[in-house]
Amino acid sequence: MFITLEGIEGAGKTSRIKGMREYLEEKGRPCIVTREPGGTKIGHKIREILLDPANAHLSFAAELLLYAADRAQHVNEIIRPAIEDGKTVICDRFIDSTLVYQGVARKLDPGLVDTINKAATGGLLPDITFLLDLPPETGLSRAWREIDTGGRDASESRFEEETLSFHRKVREGYLDLAKKEPERFAVVDASDNPENVEIAIIKRLEIFMRDAALVEMRTED
Repeated sequence: MFITLEGIEGAGKTSRIKGMREYLEEKGRPCIVTREPGGTKIGHKIREILLDPANAHLSFAAELLLYAADRAQHVNEIIRPAIEDGKTVICDRFIDSTLVYQGVARKLDPGLVDTINKAATGGLLPDITFLLDLPPETGLSRAWREIDTGGRDASESRFEEETLSFHRKVREGYLDLAKKEPERFAVVDASDNPENVEIAIIKRLEIFMRDAALVEMRTED
């Protein structure tokens, strides 16, 4: 099973992954937790370029292709082998981030972004994607609070430094994707307190796993 988490800065994706992993492993599903960019050694070097605020001049096309390079290595080295080995992969960001950050907010050709995504992934899609949704004002406030208190690395704040209108476009892009693919997306209100957000995620995960098991049983019959 392949699970991804998406959302704007400050949505709490990284924090919620721990609870998801614990829940799945209690259910007997060994998990691998990874992230984009930076899920591999090569990807880590790419991450340093992409998230460094000193690289504000990075062209949009270069940004898109760097994310694709990170993803191609990530899928080949980490994600596909783990899935083929029967493990559940939980990934902090995947193709949807590129569709909304570069395709919507950066206004790059959506067809080009989709083609590059497919080339990088070989057509691999998540089984379920949790979209942690909240207003950009709230998310950015959380993100900068974490940066100021040392909870986040200030050397990775290039996107936090984008304008509020940029983050509003990102949020709108995510919500549009969720409307187009309701069977894959689970939208969760990330503005609620962390405990309630985690409960909501686990409930949706339980429903998804139950439905998937039913489909598998019917297929076997």
